[in-house]
Amino acid sequence: AGVSRLQYPPNVLDVRVMCTGTISPYFVVKAFQEGMDGVLIAGCHIGDCHYLKGNYMTAKRFQVLREALRFLGLEEGRLRLEWVSAAEGEKYAEVVRSFTEQVKALGPSPLRRERSGVGMPGKDARLKSEGGGAGGMDPGAGVAG
Repeated sequence: AGVSRLQYPPNVLDVRVMCTGTISPYFVVKAFQEGMDGVLIAGCHIGDCHYLKGNYMTAKRFQVLREALRFLGLEEGRLRLEWVSAAEGEKYAEVVRSFTEQVKALGPSPLRRERSGVGMPGKDARLKSEGGGAGGMDPGAGVAG
């Protein structure tokens, strides 16, 4: 994790944002639909937000998002919110490891769309033209955080 080079599971996909307050619930749901089995949101401690109120907004949105995902049939353990400062690399790595184990025990997400023959036309075309791809990563085993 970070410059400390702490280890966490290879099936984790880190999505870095300037502030957790910028994370739209839409993108969390989209992550589950696109194959993520769990989403970990890790942000600055309450009161330590560089953007002043970002983590307060995140805490409020998280409660609503958790209820919405429960309504959609998603287990509560697939979504987690943790307050971890940039200086707490060891804590972040441990949170990621424990969350990954928790999600692994739950199995594949029930919100995962079937991917047989159905792609994302714009993205697929861009990847083909750029010669890119998933690089062997299992998108169903990832954690966005």
